[in-house]
Amino acid sequence: MTGVDAVAVLLVRAVLGITMIVHGVNHWRGGGRIEGTARWFSGLGLKYGRLQAWMSVFTEVGAGVLLLLGLGTPLACAAVISVMLVAGLLAHRRNGFFVFKDGYEYVLVLAVTSLALAMLGPGSLSIDAAGDIEVNGWAGGGIALGVAVAATAGLLALFWRPERPTSADEAA
Repeated sequence: MTGVDAVAVLLVRAVLGITMIVHGVNHWRGGGRIEGTARWFSGLGLKYGRLQAWMSVFTEVGAGVLLLLGLGTPLACAAVISVMLVAGLLAHRRNGFFVFKDGYEYVLVLAVTSLALAMLGPGSLSIDAAGDIEVNGWAGGGIALGVAVAATAGLLALFWRPERPTSADEAA
């Protein structure tokens, strides 16, 4: 990887990592704090909203820190992809594409950027590279996408229980 490529990948890791950290901290300390995040997750049909809120905080902050360090990059990318899959499926899909309509545009960009980063690898300015443990290419992408899909499916199977519409709702 050339010097400019290493810096470009570092920039992507840094922006994605900082975005995830800030997103996680916001779920914890912002607006409605952890209680508001828990209510929101419960409203999306996830059981144990408080547990989901804390899992979200730890996953987002943890993935962000790993991305900043360039450590375990395919797994950090998998965490981001999984969070974005859950958000896209439960909160944004029904609203269409555009973010200004609360659509899935933003989560799609973060998920695909994470997949591309897993395929490119962390770059030479990373702990993965320093430890000679870089996994990239199809293997990096496959790990990131495979782990993300499995984690998302597991979370939804265990915790997603949306309310069924009543007959009055169906009539309307």
